Amino acid sequence: MKKSLIALAVLASASAAYAQSSVTLFGIVDVTLSRGKGNGVGSSDRTQLTTSGYNSSRIGFRGTEDLGGGMSASFWLEAGVNPDSGVGQATNVNNQLTGTNPSCSVAGPITTPCTINAQGSQGLTFNRRSTVSLGGGFGEVRLGRDYTPQFWNLTVFDPFGTNGVGTTQTLNSSRGGPTAVRASNSIGYFLPGNLGGFYGQLQYSLGENPRNTVNRKDGDGMGIRIGYANGPINVAGAYSRTRFLTGDIKSANVGAQYDFGVAKVMAHINRDRVNNGDNGRGGLIGALVPVGPGEIRLAYSTYKNKAVAGNPRSDKLALGYVHNLSKRTALYTTFARVKNRGGAAQSLGGSVTSANSNSSGFDFGVRHSF
Repeated sequence: MKKSLIALAVLASASAAYAQSSVTLFGIVDVTLSRGKGNGVGSSDRTQLTTSGYNSSRIGFRGTEDLGGGMSASFWLEAGVNPDSGVGQATNVNNQLTGTNPSCSVAGPITTPCTINAQGSQGLTFNRRSTVSLGGGFGEVRLGRDYTPQFWNLTVFDPFGTNGVGTTQTLNSSRGGPTAVRASNSIGYFLPGNLGGFYGQLQYSLGENPRNTVNRKDGDGMGIRIGYANGPINVAGAYSRTRFLTGDIKSANVGAQYDFGVAKVMAHINRDRVNNGDNGRGGLIGALVPVGPGEIRLAYSTYKNKAVAGNPRSDKLALGYVHNLSKRTALYTTFARVKNRGGAAQSLGGSVTSANSNSSGFDFGVRHSF
């Protein structure tokens, strides 16, 4: 009888522990037919079936365990995928270009790292997010690869969510280097969600170089973001710094959104500066307008590099529409046109355009989430 009672107690305890834990499989598959057009000498157009025209394609696993006393432990593993080819997206191990694929350029810290190797054989990596967390009334402590604080304002206050040909120029032309979007080896802290609308994030990341080398601080970084969201208003400011021997990269931005009911209007300004003198600035203003089962997206964004002779500048106008077939499936289309000045040669949709010439891009795709 005692053995039966003990067995029942063990089973009840195991069932309670299981009920307090959860694991979720989630993801997005977004495929778009993209067309880019360039102009001028040496220009070329491009048509391709690509990904992430509306939302970034991904597959992930996340889970939470209730530890009792208001505390919980959680994990999040999220991998970027390219469903047009089945190839996974690459990651960065040390917040430096040496931590990208061997086929990437290592010309300097402000060169944008490539995301997939030349052979197209990149396996699945949890490049988008890979974290473990402890949370409670004090907030959340998060360890691993995660979004950097200054990136949030660029994507949250962009009607196109930094995806597709409509992406804000403040990210396309950002001098933010390998940590412009995410940082590996990071230690993060998030304020609790019961502060009357105030929210915030602190982050410190490690380049993990030997301490006896001249570039020992390369890839070390820090960032902070503070915001307030209540009712129709959302406003936030952020600052980050990543250290490099060739010049520290500093980024600062502020963004805001107001929901008028008939439309959400948003804007942000961004400034990037490198200690060696390379710097630029830009901004965006845009709106999301609900129409029946869909939404119109429009934005104007600009970015100027003040460190180069002529002050290269690119201005973009983008217009798009999303039609929701259900809560998980949507059709979308976007058209964008960029005007280059001062020697700039920004192109869209994988095309090539000459300096001071215009470029246009078009996306048409389908997004399914699960």
